[in-house]
Amino acid sequence: MEIKAIRDKLQSIGQGSALRFWDRLDEAGRGRLGRQLQLLDLTSIAQLVQTQVKTKPKLELPREIQPARAYPRDPKPEDRALYRQAEQRGMELLRGGKVGAFLVAGGQGTRLGYDGPKGEFPVTPIRNKPLFQVFAEQLAAWSQLVGKTIPWYIMTSDINDGPTRAFFQKHGHFGYDSSAIFFFQQGMMPAFAADGQMLLAEESSLALSPDGHGGSLGALARSGALADMKRRGIEQLSYFQVDNPMVQCIDPLFLGLHDLVGSEMSSKTIPKADALEKVGNFVLADGVLQVIEYSDLPESLAKQTDEQGKLRFNAGSIAIHALKVGFIERLNEGGRLNLPWHRAEKKVPYVDQEGRTIKPDKPNAIKLEQFVFDAIPLANNPMVYTTERSEEFSPVKNADGNDSPHTSRRDQVLRAIRWLKEAGVEVQEGAMVEISPSFAVRADRLAGRTLPRRIVAGESVYLE
Repeated sequence: MEIKAIRDKLQSIGQGSALRFWDRLDEAGRGRLGRQLQLLDLTSIAQLVQTQVKTKPKLELPREIQPARAYPRDPKPEDRALYRQAEQRGMELLRGGKVGAFLVAGGQGTRLGYDGPKGEFPVTPIRNKPLFQVFAEQLAAWSQLVGKTIPWYIMTSDINDGPTRAFFQKHGHFGYDSSAIFFFQQGMMPAFAADGQMLLAEESSLALSPDGHGGSLGALARSGALADMKRRGIEQLSYFQVDNPMVQCIDPLFLGLHDLVGSEMSSKTIPKADALEKVGNFVLADGVLQVIEYSDLPESLAKQTDEQGKLRFNAGSIAIHALKVGFIERLNEGGRLNLPWHRAEKKVPYVDQEGRTIKPDKPNAIKLEQFVFDAIPLANNPMVYTTERSEEFSPVKNADGNDSPHTSRRDQVLRAIRWLKEAGVEVQEGAMVEISPSFAVRADRLAGRTLPRRIVAGESVYLE
């Protein structure tokens, strides 16, 4: 689109001030701002300003909120045949090349004290492997098990796309087939002033931020990733986020159950650590499965207990999903991702009318995001499956305290020790163990491996 057309469109929606410094920009600056504006759906921006920015939507909770029903990790006697069939079906999908892995990796390691993509952060207890390597080794192990390379779709962001690609290149894609890796960028959204004007971070740049993990489903369509999946014959996606090194990138039982029950979007849940843990809550809202954010669920409901004294609303969301490719296509019909937007008031540095940089000391801007779990109520037969925190959830979000590198490494060691003990290995307290995915991707895969008989306190053992 030529700049005149962009200028005319901006004027028509009352956003002409985005180009107020245009005449004094050099060629590089004009190119930068022009590209940013070209990538925006300006018609959608105009609508969002009216419905989400100038007006603060009122949060309306559903009339009736009930606990969600979830398949248990260990099947009830009447479901054992279904679970066996699901495991078989998952393996069939994998062997048939019907499954792709989808990693959401647009974040930076800033909160961890790391200057670079979060996926580069070293996270394993002995070898200090980066998160990207942990996932690559898992996917390579599963590819070998099923005799078919699993295509891997990696969503980056504007700020970390180049560094992420360079990191993979530098490390030889961690041994993964580079032709099976598809990098693409997340969409960006401008921050808005209270009057609805798009803010400029610099004279030659909008104040942009990622459009939320829900925007990943739109980015799949825009980037050509969906078309690539169709070409490869992929029918299902295994979705996971970059900050959780204990995630099972591929879970045949979960994928098979998702497929057998005819679900378009399935999710994993864990029992919450406490009533107010900062995770979303799977609920039945007016009879429809959905996630209510921890900040939106009334505390009176969050703390409700049943006759046994257990939390009624105890199904925490951990951002692990299975999605049918056809469902993602449907969500993108009409060339726009059909998910709701969420409004957040944030502190955003900007340049004023004279070009001076202003760093506010209180929230001054509205950011808009889409959440992936908002797709759940739109899916046919959405399903929830229960996993264990100790098996599959120990993210690295904070530099210290809960959900830190320290707690994640601790949990990785505890899981490895538990796997070895289940296989008959004596492991003394104080031992350090790391199991490479190339050695075993889950506990039952230790069967037939040559294992140490005993690991003593103070010993560090790496198995690959």
